[in-house]
Amino acid sequence: MKKSLNLIVLFCVLIFTSCQENGKKYYFDEGPIFGTFYHIVYEYKGDDNLQEDIMAKLTEFDLSLSTYKPQSVISRVNNNDTSVVLDHYFLTTFKRGEEISRITEGAFDMTVAPLVNAWGFGFKNKLDPELIPVDSLLQVVGYTKVRLEDGKVVKDDPRIMFDASAIAKGYGVDVVADLLELNGVVNYMVEIGGEIRAKGKNDKGRIWRVGIDKPIDDPSTMSREIQDVIQMENGALATSGNYRQFYIKDGKKYAHTIDPRLGYPVQHSLLSASVFAPDCMSADAYATSFMVLGLEKSIELVGKDSLLKAYFIYSDSLGNYKTYISERLKESIIE
Repeated sequence: MKKSLNLIVLFCVLIFTSCQENGKKYYFDEGPIFGTFYHIVYEYKGDDNLQEDIMAKLTEFDLSLSTYKPQSVISRVNNNDTSVVLDHYFLTTFKRGEEISRITEGAFDMTVAPLVNAWGFGFKNKLDPELIPVDSLLQVVGYTKVRLEDGKVVKDDPRIMFDASAIAKGYGVDVVADLLELNGVVNYMVEIGGEIRAKGKNDKGRIWRVGIDKPIDDPSTMSREIQDVIQMENGALATSGNYRQFYIKDGKKYAHTIDPRLGYPVQHSLLSASVFAPDCMSADAYATSFMVLGLEKSIELVGKDSLLKAYFIYSDSLGNYKTYISERLKESIIE
């Protein structure tokens, strides 16, 4: 359930060059992390920026939830290392992930790792699509098959593995945002691989703005068009879609969003799901969940949660792009 870079973030080095206007001291930090890049703009009254502290926090976070690092907490849990100590990051992710799994009736499920790997979107063991033993793999997938007991992960089957990629990147955004706030920052925008959390205003005194991509099939990310621009004053945004990460074999498209209940890549009319929430961890997990659930069920769930807002792009029976926008979100769209 990996995420694509689905947002055009409307800030860059050009913002940094103007960040000293009006007596305000804004910094622009960027760098590689989690196999992607982070970009952060923030107003800070200190004598230097916070990039060193930010990188230290992200490195610490990565050593908890990266399935690509064999020494990480999640990798050791996957390998049934009984000596591993579950840290705050893993425990927070596990508990919030379990909550969203229940709410979405299994559309979000961090134990989907064996399926994601088999379909070629995980951290190992890509198989030929025609040879994937879906029924067998489903025996070791399911959030109800794992639990926490006395600070340890207990699995019904030792072959169960976790993949936090559909929630961890958003959580990483929250971790950085929380770090900024602990340092007295009240105006910032944090973006990691397309997931965003923003608060306050930019150096010109304007509410932060972000763009939502049109869902154009393009793994290279070179063909990009903005569907809409949205103001973000305080909250988080995450987008999931099947138009960046996919492959084609024998003329058939295999997208990266796997339905953990059925075991197959999803195929329905919903092309992208952008979710606005108070925290980016939740926005991240719900965005993937909605891509699994499809349009109608997703609209229903958003309507039940006053903290969620959504921007869905889907195709009609003729293949035309259509949008569904939550009523609470419409006032934030920039004409």
